[in-house]
Amino acid sequence: MSFTLSTAIRRAAATVFTAALLVPLTACGGDDSDAGAKATESSTATGAPKADLTVLAASSLTDVFETAGAAYEKQNPGTKVTFSFAGSQELAAQVQQGAPADALVTADTKTMDGLKGETGTPTVIAKNRLVIATGEGNPEKIENLKDLADTKLKVVLAAPEVPVGRYSEQVLEAQKIDVKPVSEEPNVRAVLSKVELGEADAGIVYKTDAATATDKVDAIEIPDAQNAVAEYPAATLKTSEHTEAAAAFVAWLSTPEAQKLLQDAGFQQP
Repeated sequence: MSFTLSTAIRRAAATVFTAALLVPLTACGGDDSDAGAKATESSTATGAPKADLTVLAASSLTDVFETAGAAYEKQNPGTKVTFSFAGSQELAAQVQQGAPADALVTADTKTMDGLKGETGTPTVIAKNRLVIATGEGNPEKIENLKDLADTKLKVVLAAPEVPVGRYSEQVLEAQKIDVKPVSEEPNVRAVLSKVELGEADAGIVYKTDAATATDKVDAIEIPDAQNAVAEYPAATLKTSEHTEAAAAFVAWLSTPEAQKLLQDAGFQQP
């Protein structure tokens, strides 16, 4: 009888001891599970599928997108973003010819709208305005759009099929100003370059482009009532082999981080 009682006591003690051990282990197991779930959620929320992306972008985005691309790659290890910059009309032609790319950002909605069958739904990520670019110090003392009609001046504009050229044409026609450009360039950076090199006295460019060359050109503001607002839509390309990664990058362009980079470069909020 004493043996049976002793055995029962020992078994009861063992049960209590085991239960005591299991309580903290169960608690720890619950914490690990929660931490794992949180880690997974965090990764899903902030990460993006790894891929090598090619983004076709308007020339006026050159400087800011190089900065933005580096920031995006840092935030998304394993992803590489390569940009191909050109006039929006050139980019549209590349898309129509089947150039391998994942996303497109143009300097106008008209060009993007013409590619509806080739892109996902576009989102406007920024806006821009025009200025008159002159040589450093404004040697010809140009003050406004009307001054560009002086036939003694060498004025350069972008070609009318280029967004900035079309915007320039619109503002000049609205003010009934007849300008005879000495050349029509394929993109806004080419217009800026002509002024920088002294090959032109003035040209109409985006405000953000003039801001990239403040040591070589002066920017003459155009009043809002006479100006045009350029919109920059971004969209994925349906031919992309990295659709999720491309969509993640396009979505990122509307985040506070990307918007701050755009605004620091002189672009306006969409």
